[in-house]
Order: sequence, then C-alpha cells, then structure tokens
Amino acid sequence: MQLVTASLTDPGGRSRNEDSFGDWSSERLYYCVVADGAGGHGGGDTASRIVVDSVLADLRYLTVAELPPTGERLVSALVHANENILEEQSRSSGHEKDMRSTAVLLAIDRECRTAAWAHCGDTRLYCFRQGGIHAQTRDHSMVQEMVDAQLLLAQEMRHHPRRNVLYAALGTRDQLDIAGLDGTFPVLDGDAFLVCTDGLWEYAEEDFIADALASADTPAAWLDALAAQVRATARVNHDNYTAVAVWVRGDPETTVFKPTPVSAQV
Repeated sequence: MQLVTASLTDPGGRSRNEDSFGDWSSERLYYCVVADGAGGHGGGDTASRIVVDSVLADLRYLTVAELPPTGERLVSALVHANENILEEQSRSSGHEKDMRSTAVLLAIDRECRTAAWAHCGDTRLYCFRQGGIHAQTRDHSMVQEMVDAQLLLAQEMRHHPRRNVLYAALGTRDQLDIAGLDGTFPVLDGDAFLVCTDGLWEYAEEDFIADALASADTPAAWLDALAAQVRATARVNHDNYTAVAVWVRGDPETTVFKPTPVSAQV
C-alpha cells in the first residue's frame, strides 16, 4: 500500500492562524493530526500546537502489542493532549488560561491495511470511496444536535447563527467528549481521506468536495480546488482553514489511481 499526501493551511481573513497540523510516517505507520485552536488573542495557536506535538510524540512509540492503531488508542492520545493543554493553562496568567482546540487524528497501518481515527469538536474527517462519502466524523456542536433531532436540515447547518457553539473541545477540565472509531477500518486502494478544519468545510460542501476529488489528478490539486472555493465564497474576515489529504493506492506498476466520479456509482 502506498499513501500520497498533501496539506495546506491559510490564515484566511484573520491576522493570526490558530490552526496547526502535522504528520509522521514510518515504513508501516502513518499519522496525521489537524487542530483548530480557539481562545482569542493568540491562545488558540498555542493549544492547537500542543495537540499536534503531544499526539505525534505519543503515537510514535506504540508497541507491537498496540498495533494496529485503534480508535480507542487514538482517543487516549487526545486525552493526553487535553491534559497537556490543561497543564499549560495552569501555568498561564494571561489569555492562554482559556485556550481550547478541536482536533482530528488519523492513523493508517500499511501492513494491516487498516485506518483508525478520533476527534473532538467540529474539525472533520471524511473518507471517500468510489466517489462518495463512505465515512465521516460527527461534529460535537449545537447545530449537529439540531440536525440529529430533525430540527435543522443538514445543508442549513453551515450558515446557522449558532454554528460555532461547540459541546466539546480539548482544554476542558470537565467531562470531555472525544469520539473514536470502534476498532479499525479496512482501507481499500482508491480511498481518499480529507481531514480539515471548519474554516474549510464551511465553504466547501460535500458535493463540491466529491466533484473536486473526481477531477483532481493529485491530492495537492484536490486541496487547491477546495482552497479556491473558500477564497471565492467566504466572508471577508473568514476563519483560518487547514486540510490534509491522503490518497491510498496500490502497486504503482499495476494500479492507476483515479477516484470514481459520483455519477458513475450504481
């Protein structure tokens, strides 16, 4: 199994970029994490960087007994990141006392051909298979609860006035909701993962993301198309946006990777 990746981050219409991302790869394992900081006046960038550094340091030293990585193990890595943010809060007397961060963590085991993920907040993971969404994280937000209760249509959540009200974020001392995949997820050649902050998905709806995937020749081209959509449709002072794209492909000598368009699905 081969993985082809690309990433982008942009401050958007803000003076400060409080998003962070990072990845790490060995011959067998691949990890990526995207975090969206909040807290104002710069505290968010500290929180999101703590998440990325903590998670990648934690997972680099998994034992053989812990492989392949599971959703439950990734949840524990985010719990540890939350503890590290709380520790930094306790040492601060300024704006960092209130810093928070959302996050998504993706792990892929090339040897077992499995993936796992965990998340907190409204930073999202999508898995596209044969042109359509095969898996997607569920936001920890007020508008998601409204959609689940059939009080709001899914297509209306992006522009609802309470869209930014979150029920979970790292940097919380009270009971914290971190969601993880149950076990592992079988990965197929041709799968495409997108991990992104709300600054991107707010302006790139799922149909557009799928169409852009079908038209892209590389993960970088896919992200370029999504970034262009944000720039074309976002408000003047729109949020930072960050994304990591991961395409799964087989032996390059025998496999030609091209996502299947949505229209080709049966």
